[in-house]
Amino acid sequence: MNTEDPDRETDMEAEDRGERIALMEPLLIGESSARRGPLTDLALDLAQKAAGFRRSLPESLLVSLAGLVRAMNCYYSNLIEGHDTHPVDIERALNDDYSADARKRELQLEARAHMAVQRWIDDGNLAGAPVTADNILEVHRRFCEQLPDDLLWVEDPASSERVRLDAGALRTRDVVVGTHVAVSPGAVPRFLQRYQEAYGRLGRTDTILAAAAAHHRLLWIHPFLDGNGRVARLLSHATLAQTLNTGAVWSVSRGLARNVQAYKSHLAACDPPRRNDLDGRGHLSEEALAAFTAFFLEVCIDQVDFMEALMQPDRLRTRILLWAEEETRLGHLPPKSGAVLEAVLYRGALPRGEVANIVATGNRQARRIASALIDHGVLTANSSRAPLRLAFPATLASRWMPGLFPERAR
Repeated sequence: MNTEDPDRETDMEAEDRGERIALMEPLLIGESSARRGPLTDLALDLAQKAAGFRRSLPESLLVSLAGLVRAMNCYYSNLIEGHDTHPVDIERALNDDYSADARKRELQLEARAHMAVQRWIDDGNLAGAPVTADNILEVHRRFCEQLPDDLLWVEDPASSERVRLDAGALRTRDVVVGTHVAVSPGAVPRFLQRYQEAYGRLGRTDTILAAAAAHHRLLWIHPFLDGNGRVARLLSHATLAQTLNTGAVWSVSRGLARNVQAYKSHLAACDPPRRNDLDGRGHLSEEALAAFTAFFLEVCIDQVDFMEALMQPDRLRTRILLWAEEETRLGHLPPKSGAVLEAVLYRGALPRGEVANIVATGNRQARRIASALIDHGVLTANSSRAPLRLAFPATLASRWMPGLFPERAR
């Protein structure tokens, strides 16, 4: 095989060995399952908590917080794949500040690609349900087409051949993941069609309930040569954001990464055939799928609770004002900077013309304070005349949002 031929993977004929679509059943937890009731309760609990958290946030904070959560989601999703790119370095990549180390630079570019796709998703650009075959291909294409070339080459574990990944293209060769032998490459379109039919027409509660099943079954199909895990997590994020109207201010990927062994064990447990006649009526184990669904929904609920606790107004205000006081004392911020931050926290958005009244100074000093806070990345605005809004820079996350992600290694 000529490993330098980028068209080799695309040109191979994809063989369809005629696997029955029923091999992927069950796609949903059956109505007769004893686990159905408790799982529905979890789905409703998640919907209630997610709605309550979103309502508790001023609209002006949603956009800024969603930006930080994108970096967090990117960090944890890539960490599951063994790629550790801290959100501080992700933020630097977004500002075209790359490491001199070639490997770290590649991972920054990978993270930047992930961030771009998630922002595209968060801005509502998916056409219809995230689970359609077109959306699955589009997310993979958008992610891979922005990767550096070295990250587009994967090694076939069976032959040790290096194969170039084609962005947005279904695989044309067999793959084995752990002990799971995925369906033949030519069968992938048929299975994706059934996948779309099963998950694309559900009601709101059933969509939440089926989010874990859809996550696993996409990985079970394994439509791409590489990138399946990231695509599955991006689509799970999109499904939850769309169905629950989350505002993209929390992420399931953090919970999955913090419980990565349980996450991978659940996925592996969902691969084998059902255990006995009491284990559902499909080819695959319904009990294993129900267990993963419970794990997935509980992780989501935990992440909503975590973010809600971080964003408690009084606690957030205390952490931010303590930081501002220290920075002012060190001479890094002008006096009365904390008063401006407090006003933004209270009101959500602050017209620039009102800064002078808040700090009781002239316009020149007011502009100096606002500029200093913008330069520190803690205030932002859509234009030079637009109201000031709070920003959540990754560099301050350990102070403002403790526990969101680990401290960066020195």
